Amino acid sequence: MSTFLFKDFETVSPAAWKQKIQMDLKGADYNETLLWKTDEGIVVRPFYTEEDRNYADISLPKKGFNICQTVFVDDVSIANKLAIDALERGATTIQFTAEKEFDSEALLNGIDAEATLYFNIDFLDVNFIAELDKNAHQFERYFQFDVLGNLAKTGNWYEDFKADIGSTKSMIANVQNCISVDASIYQNGGANMTQQLAYALAQTNEYIVLFGTEVIKQIHYKFAVGSNYFFEIAKLRAFRILHASLIKEYSIEDFTPNIFTQPSLRNKTIYDYNVNMLRTTSECMSAVLGGSNTVSNVSYDTIYHKSNEFGERISRNQLLILQKEAYLKEAQSFANGSYYIENITKQLAEKALIIFKQIEKGGGFLKQLRAGNIQKKIKENAQKEQEQFNQEKIVLLGSNKLPNEKDRMKENLELYPFLKKKISQTLSSPIPQLRLSESYEKQRLEME
Repeated sequence: MSTFLFKDFETVSPAAWKQKIQMDLKGADYNETLLWKTDEGIVVRPFYTEEDRNYADISLPKKGFNICQTVFVDDVSIANKLAIDALERGATTIQFTAEKEFDSEALLNGIDAEATLYFNIDFLDVNFIAELDKNAHQFERYFQFDVLGNLAKTGNWYEDFKADIGSTKSMIANVQNCISVDASIYQNGGANMTQQLAYALAQTNEYIVLFGTEVIKQIHYKFAVGSNYFFEIAKLRAFRILHASLIKEYSIEDFTPNIFTQPSLRNKTIYDYNVNMLRTTSECMSAVLGGSNTVSNVSYDTIYHKSNEFGERISRNQLLILQKEAYLKEAQSFANGSYYIENITKQLAEKALIIFKQIEKGGGFLKQLRAGNIQKKIKENAQKEQEQFNQEKIVLLGSNKLPNEKDRMKENLELYPFLKKKISQTLSSPIPQLRLSESYEKQRLEME
């Protein structure tokens, strides 16, 4: 049956295809006319064949993706009720985000033990995290604690280098899954895809240097995905290839790292905000098809509204539709065999590896971060993207393209939606989390 329809057709070689295309171009240059090169230097061609397949063995999750709901912990009683309600309405995973200590026993009371939990802890307290781990022993759990990521994002340690590394070492000895590499910082800061991959890999290597090879199975990952649909699928797959290559160099047995993915905030807007739902749907699909273990959507109004039941329900239902109605429940390997995606995956991995080697040659991630070299590279790319947005080469529908002039947002802003500039002194340059449409939106708000 597999050859019935095609046995009478001769195989056409890539060279023959290219020759035919060249004839149809009637003298126009093939490379200049039909090849597209991205800012990362990835070459996109008009056609792909089996020769473009990437036969690297990608270690993908064995089961489908988890649907995650993010719950901010302020009032423990409210957070507990929100978590239980989200799980009853289709979520399978909860991400608790906290900026201060809380009653962990009360928070977890009554939560289904089958749920997977992520704790995004934005402070450093070894004793508190150890107690939280103890109270959450019945759950599959991950602590999204990234001391190097905090330095990259804020420009400061929680306390100082010696204290932070000592506290992290103590956690590694007593708490499982306690190290996170937060690559979303780089994406939301304006890094291109090869930079995101290289910095995530270099940060992983820095943790190995600091804490030894035994730390590798403690490390899990957080990525942000943007609107470049196929490239974002390839990005996540490329990271798994790079991760496998890194641990092989340390003679560590291959395993499947846990990847937690959220849509990027960089391309979200306050004007024509319903378009954000279209953006996040596409981005969540990329996350699923890229092989994420857990996908946590962001609500369409997250940048200007406080957390609310309607926005959270819509964001959760987007994932439920993808899982239940779009039949993407077990879709982590759907991209296998796609010549286009596999070719992009290979190119992304190769170019990211070049950047990674440059970082290691320059003394490693921490040294390059302290010197400001990583921040400089991200800033250069962020400025390039900003110029492309201003020139409408990067289009955000409803913002810099086809804006609805009747939109009024000044009275709807419950949260300040723009980057807040901090005057406090930092040890190194922080990586600002800046949205593309911020300056444009400020101008529109002033004109309302």
